[in-house]
Amino acid sequence: MKKQPKNSINRTITVILLVTTLLAGLTACKGDKGVNSVESDPGQFHKEGLPIVDKPMTLKVLTVRWGSMGDNFIQNQWLKDLEKNTNVKIEWQVMSANDWSERKSIMLASGTLPDIILGSETFGDSDIVNNLSLFRPLDDYIESYMPNLKAAMQEEPELKKISTFPDGKIYSLPARLPLRPKSSRQPVINKTWLDKLGLKIPDTIDDLYNVLKAFKERDPNGNGRLDEIPVIEVSNDLISPFGITDLNNNFMVVQDGNAVYYPVSEAYKEGLKWEHKLFVEGLLDKELFTQDETMRSAKFLNPDAPIVGFSYQWTPDAVFGKWSDQYITIPPIAGPDGKRYTIGNPYGMNLERNELLISTSCKYPEIAARWADQFYTNEASIQNFWGAIDTVIKKNINGSYTLMDPPMGTSADAWYWDQSLRDFGPKYVSPVFEKSIFLNPKTGDGLKLQLDKLGSDYTTPPFPDVMYTAEEFQLLLTLTTDIDSYVNTMRAQFIITGKIDEGWADYVKQLRGMGLEKLVKIRTDAYSRYVNVE
Repeated sequence: MKKQPKNSINRTITVILLVTTLLAGLTACKGDKGVNSVESDPGQFHKEGLPIVDKPMTLKVLTVRWGSMGDNFIQNQWLKDLEKNTNVKIEWQVMSANDWSERKSIMLASGTLPDIILGSETFGDSDIVNNLSLFRPLDDYIESYMPNLKAAMQEEPELKKISTFPDGKIYSLPARLPLRPKSSRQPVINKTWLDKLGLKIPDTIDDLYNVLKAFKERDPNGNGRLDEIPVIEVSNDLISPFGITDLNNNFMVVQDGNAVYYPVSEAYKEGLKWEHKLFVEGLLDKELFTQDETMRSAKFLNPDAPIVGFSYQWTPDAVFGKWSDQYITIPPIAGPDGKRYTIGNPYGMNLERNELLISTSCKYPEIAARWADQFYTNEASIQNFWGAIDTVIKKNINGSYTLMDPPMGTSADAWYWDQSLRDFGPKYVSPVFEKSIFLNPKTGDGLKLQLDKLGSDYTTPPFPDVMYTAEEFQLLLTLTTDIDSYVNTMRAQFIITGKIDEGWADYVKQLRGMGLEKLVKIRTDAYSRYVNVE
């Protein structure tokens, strides 16, 4: 037999050790897969009221956090009280997103999962669709054991739409986040530069062009060098004045109720011409197509003087550091048709799915379902989005709620992530209840809601986060690998060289030859299923 290379042997040993570790540490309770790690007898199960069970018992819950956020959130007082009130103890298994991809593949291949998987960062649509045997359909559990979620779905039907898989069943639970804006990133401009040059806030793309040209030529940062970068990046936002509002970065928009693939549209073509004009006149960063995120971030934070004039951001303080006070968020730029468009969602950017799954390895799915349903009350949800009452949230005598200021030296957003599940996990805050929550308008979520007023009226319904079948996922993987790459390559080429009218027919022909019609059919079929969920 051929001798195996040493590094290959080491990789094999590493994989075996990873598998062994995962199976030992992440397996759930005895159930469909025959694994047993929870020996405690829960005693009498109660379909209603608390506690859920008479005797304390344990469920294993896996969640994934971004970067090095850690597990401080499990000290949230509401979670501690939940354990006491339900008699359901949680053994938390908190993973970092940094090394989750490899661990996830091994876990799914093993076929054995913890009782509950929490948070959309853990398993995505394709993970679930391609491993349906590992997850329980939850429709019957919602009907029988989850009155809070059932009521939420009746009040907000979109929750059921985003949670329904192509086979008509619900495998993962949704969330409606509280007090989310309708708009995503918005135009941000250096107001100090405008004032110094005697310029007004740009209203149309023609106004914006004139302002950017002045930024380039008139040394608004006053350092004696023409080092200003009027626009630092090309993004969906930059062509949004042409009616292209691609929220989910899949080259799809909804126009007049129909799903449209916009990279072959006239609006996109005109947007490319606009970007080419900016590029050839030096108004776009000359390193646009060669810099990485670290290089771009360094330009936003340039230590000697601000050098970026115009951008699209969530809030100005998110990227400009000590120069943040010079920047303001402005209304959307009016496009050639005189209308304004903002990437976002007129119903609010607040709905998520895959926030909780119950594995087929779980011995007590009814208990798991009842435990999950406790998250779908208004008070539970705000405490799992910002932090516990009396820790992060003050409950006022009149029944309203006020967010406290973060500790000195800590941003509001960082504090919320440290104190709660934040974006991850099941939750539902009703629109009526939201009116009783008061946020600081100068920081964090409160600031974003203030800025949102500038653009919220101009958001249009985005192409929704639709579901695909396992077969569709496989086809999309093949099609989008080539098609998306070609679209992005040609966007860069058109921006740099122009020749858009001359090369347009060949560009569209090439896309069709790569299977564009198949791709569009998959997207539109999924969209049709989504809008027809009852």
